[in-house]
Amino acid sequence: MDATIHKFLDKSDKNERPTRSEAEEAVRTLLRYIGEDETREGLQDTPSRVVRAYEEMFAGYEQDPEQILGRTFEEVAGYKDIVLIRDIAFHSHCEHHMVPIHGKAHIAYLPDGKVLGLSKVARLVDVFAHRLQTQEAMTAQIADQIQSVLQPLGVAIMIEAEHMCMVMRGIRREGSDTVTTAFTGIFSDEASERARFFDLIRTGSGRRS
Repeated sequence: MDATIHKFLDKSDKNERPTRSEAEEAVRTLLRYIGEDETREGLQDTPSRVVRAYEEMFAGYEQDPEQILGRTFEEVAGYKDIVLIRDIAFHSHCEHHMVPIHGKAHIAYLPDGKVLGLSKVARLVDVFAHRLQTQEAMTAQIADQIQSVLQPLGVAIMIEAEHMCMVMRGIRREGSDTVTTAFTGIFSDEASERARFFDLIRTGSGRRS
């Protein structure tokens, strides 16, 4: 096989991670592209700052969601009702334009003998938020991960977010939130359980019939 063709078919070569200096040079290229002088005083350190910021904002690629959820707890004193964590604030970036998304997630599950540490749920949101995302994919990823690790009777998720790609460019509309939901198990099968989830988000009190 021709060596050049082989190189392009070699997955390890194709996915090789650029060096820090290559990443910084890419930022300089973008600065020149928008008409800036990357050598002027105010921009001399911008490439290294941007790369460091990207390492923080996209740290989710270095984290294992299953490991983040970690240990579960079975000493729940017979608790068998919904566990809900509301208003989990997050920031992410749209994979289409790489501009910010900010919003909040509401996550509930119905335990089947085991519960998660409450901070683990918020950290799971952070893992997926710190990657390039679509809101729809992020919603499904969180639901699937909790269902897979905890195996509860069901998971319910609602994410409300504002997308800067709608504010900073394109139609330029502020204050327009996008809402996505994902349901598994009992929340998918029973409308009454979905209604309880939404009631808990809105009022903090949902009664089980």
